[in-house]
Amino acid sequence: MKVFLTGGSGYIGKAVIAALIGHGHSVEALTRSERAMRTVSSLGAVPVHGGLGDLGVLNTAAARAEAVIHLAQADTGDEDLAAATAMQDGIGTGPYVHTGGSWVYGDTDGVVDETAPWNPPALVAWRKPVEDAVLGRSGRGGRPVVVRPGLLYGGDNRLIDSFYTIPGRQAGAVPCIGDGANHWALLHVEDLAELYDAALRAQAGSQYVGVGGVNPTARDCSLAVARSIGLDGKVASLTLERARARMGPVADAFVLDQQLTPARAQAELGWQPRFTDPLGVLARGE
Repeated sequence: MKVFLTGGSGYIGKAVIAALIGHGHSVEALTRSERAMRTVSSLGAVPVHGGLGDLGVLNTAAARAEAVIHLAQADTGDEDLAAATAMQDGIGTGPYVHTGGSWVYGDTDGVVDETAPWNPPALVAWRKPVEDAVLGRSGRGGRPVVVRPGLLYGGDNRLIDSFYTIPGRQAGAVPCIGDGANHWALLHVEDLAELYDAALRAQAGSQYVGVGGVNPTARDCSLAVARSIGLDGKVASLTLERARARMGPVADAFVLDQQLTPARAQAELGWQPRFTDPLGVLARGE
C-alpha cells in the first residue's frame, strides 16, 4: 500500500515509517526542511516538501496515496482541522488515520476504554471539535480512524526526557508532581508504530486508545528514570503550582490519573503490545 504521512521526521514518525516499510508499504512523508528530508529518506521514505499549512500539497499527496496517516502536531485546532480536511478530501474513500491523545479523557477513575467520557485539560481541549469533524466523514463515504496514544516512552522520548530526565540530571533528583500516586497510561513508541499499521485495516469511524495496558504510578516512573541516570531513589516532589511554573501547561497532563486498556485494538485489529515492562525500559534508559 502507498501511504502518505505527516510528521515523518519526528519521534513517532520515524518509528511509524520503519514499521510501514517493514510491512511492505511504500511511504511518502511531508517534510519542511532539508534536515527532515534527509531523515525520512534515510528511513526509506520519499520526502514531500511542505508544511501543514500547505493545503494544496497535502491534498495532492493524499490523492496519489492509498492511505494517509496524520502524525504532525498542529499549532492550533483550526490548523489541524484544515490539514485533516485537505487530506481527507484527497484520500476520498481510502483509510485516513488521525492522531489524538489519551489525555482528553482526564482522570479516568479506574481502568477505562475508548467509551469513557472526555474531561480534557486545557492543553488538549481543542481536540474534540477536530475529531468530531474527522470522524463525521464516515457517514459520507470516508474511512476515518482515530488513534489516541497514551504517554510514550522508548528511544529518544522528548516528553519524558525534556521534563524528567534532563532536569533530573541538572538538579540531582528527578521531579515528581505531588505524591506521584496518579497513574500514567504508557505505550512504547514501537508498539504505537505497529498500531498505526494495524489501523490501516480498521473500519470507518473506529477509535483506539494506544496504550500498553500497564499503568504504573507517576512516582514509580520518576524512580525508574532516576535509576537510569544513576540517581537511584532520588526523586523530588513538586507542587502542581511549581510544576506549572517549571513545565508549563503540560504539568496538568502529567498529573492526570489515567488507567486505560488496549482491549479494543487487540480484539478488532489483532494488535498486541510487545513491551510490557515500561518501568524496566525507563530504568535502563532505552
